[in-house]
Order: sequence, then structure tokens, then C-alpha cells
Amino acid sequence: MKLDDKTRTELEAASFRRLVEHLRGRTDVQNIDLMNLAGFCRNCLSKWYLAEAERRGVKMTDPEARQIVYGMPYDEWKKKYAREATPEAMKKLKEATKDHKH
Repeated sequence: MKLDDKTRTELEAASFRRLVEHLRGRTDVQNIDLMNLAGFCRNCLSKWYLAEAERRGVKMTDPEARQIVYGMPYDEWKKKYAREATPEAMKKLKEATKDHKH
């Protein structure tokens, strides 16, 4: 199957929007859980978004990029949904990311 660039971009954009909506709906899943299982989290996704915006000359701040991913200001999301990470999760994260840059 061969896709033209416009169609490929549209499919990628739609998939990104679905991923963001899915993550917004799964407030029970903590970022540390995502990091430990998949090697990325909502913060990583917002940093990637910000980096791509900057690469294209789009002025954007980190809080603005996070709001795109979280659907609300990050501090608000943390107050509503973030839980303290367990020592086991922190240990796993440290081991999993010791050589990883996200």
C-alpha cells in the first residue's frame, strides 16, 4: 500500500488526536505507569509536540504544549489525578531510564 503525503499526514494527525483523547480519558493511568510500561508518558508526548512546533518556527511554551496533551493546565491535572508513585514504581523507572533520554 502506498499513501500520498497528504493522506499519510492526515492519518497520522488523526491517530495522534485519538491517542491524546485516549490518554485524557485514562486519568487512572499515571505517567510513571506509562514510562515503566511503554518508555514514554504524557510529558514526553508534550515535549515531542513542543520540539516539532519549535522545529517549524511555531512559537509555543512548555505549558501550552502540555495543555494540548492533558486537555487542561498541567498543574490542574496533577491536582485532580496525580498520585504519589510507589517505591516499587520509582525503582523500576530508575532502572528502565538510566540510559534513556526522553
